[in-house]
Amino acid sequence: MGKTRTRGPGPTYSRVVPGVSGRVLVVDDNKVIRQLIKVNLELEGFEVVTASDGAECLDVIHEVRPDVVTLDVVMPRLDGIGTVARLRADPRTSGLPVAIVSACTQYEVESGFAVGADAFLSKPFEPAELIRIVRRLVAERQAHGGGSARAEDPDSEGERPAPAGRG
Repeated sequence: MGKTRTRGPGPTYSRVVPGVSGRVLVVDDNKVIRQLIKVNLELEGFEVVTASDGAECLDVIHEVRPDVVTLDVVMPRLDGIGTVARLRADPRTSGLPVAIVSACTQYEVESGFAVGADAFLSKPFEPAELIRIVRRLVAERQAHGGGSARAEDPDSEGERPAPAGRG
């Protein structure tokens, strides 16, 4: 059996991990890509939860309460563009930073930004670039008063304003 950095079966989103840089929800229908992104982020101190498509992302987002979401575009059930649109339409997630990580066309990139994506990373990507984008989005969220999702009061979720400066 090879060495892994996984924490065993079961969700990790209910646990606060000391020293963690932030919580990232990684959404991709390709298991290998999900694992690649997860391992790279965990090596940099992020807590990572994964989902296999946009529908699963929307199912778990309020339990996971991530600081950043990374999304593929082409996925079954609900694609990345539709997922971003739904996240932006929900007051609880409207200010949540979203990075699209996908091998998609310029039209899809423009569509992603049009519905509110904050960053785009083309596959295949350099892990260092992924880390740089996620760190930047976490820092911007914290600078705009979003703080860590784990520190928010769950009873005031619907009242949290979106970060300023979205454009």
